[in-house]
Amino acid sequence: MNTYLTYGIIFVILLALELCYFKVANKCNIIDKPNERSSHSTIVLRGGGIIFLISAWIWSAFFGFQYPWFLAGLTLVAGISFVDDIHSLPDSVRLVAQFAAAAMAFYQLGILHWPMWWIILLALIVYVGATNVINFMDGINGITAGYSLAVLVPLALVNTTGGFVEQSLIVSTIFASLVFCIFNFRPKGKAKCFAGDVGSIGIAFIMLFLLGNVIIKTGDITWLIFLLVYGVDGCLTIVHRIMLHENLGEAHRKHAYQIMANELKIGHVKLTSLYMVIQFAISLGFIYLCPDTALCHWLYLTSAFIVLTIAYGLFMKKYYHLHEEYLEALKISQH
Repeated sequence: MNTYLTYGIIFVILLALELCYFKVANKCNIIDKPNERSSHSTIVLRGGGIIFLISAWIWSAFFGFQYPWFLAGLTLVAGISFVDDIHSLPDSVRLVAQFAAAAMAFYQLGILHWPMWWIILLALIVYVGATNVINFMDGINGITAGYSLAVLVPLALVNTTGGFVEQSLIVSTIFASLVFCIFNFRPKGKAKCFAGDVGSIGIAFIMLFLLGNVIIKTGDITWLIFLLVYGVDGCLTIVHRIMLHENLGEAHRKHAYQIMANELKIGHVKLTSLYMVIQFAISLGFIYLCPDTALCHWLYLTSAFIVLTIAYGLFMKKYYHLHEEYLEALKISQH
């Protein structure tokens, strides 16, 4: 079968299955109720991000089960996340599933045989930590699928010449993101569905596996720059909350994008587009402007990190007081 025809069929199947899921979610009352962390105020169907897991299975059905351990790990972690979307599970259960799934991905990557077990352990912690940071960033319409496109498209460009991973897997995941964008990349209050943890955790697992292939085959960890925007916002927000002596497990609205959306009233579509454009520009610069040398890669990554970190710090210094005022008003209204 012609490859382009196959891709067309996959896209149509994914679109149809997403619509079928909406009917199931509506019938089973799988919904997202707003809480203190939410940037929405209405009830919306939850778990539409299951399309990312479905896309991996559809891809395997069409192109062969080339990465069985990756698929098993993705199914485990996304499945547990989906259950958690419906009925909250203990943190311990979710973490055990995430570490087990990460170990499966590592086995697929062929790195579990390394003699230095402590490096594997550290890498597992980073993999699971990055998965959860990406999950934390899922708070406004379009940002999960939109940002994933800003990661997957540059990956596809790199993979065209490098051949690090099956290109069809990247393309199928891009299709899943586009399908989800149709129903989620909308202004505030207009989304048909939200990703849920099954979506944000699922796409995180896929992107990290794809990046893992590139990193392992090039021996260059600086390819993580493809996740730099999320990394800076997510990690610096965690550091900020630690400085405030907050419980990291509690819901919050302290991410830079949340303050932009909630306190500054920037539209979800504009804000998601901003994050996409910044990440896309950084990634394309890394691919096309930076010579393929370790020194240049590290200089580029370090420079981009410093610029984003300074921008984050200046933004918080100027606007964080608005969030504090919101919290104070919330306390008064509750009393």
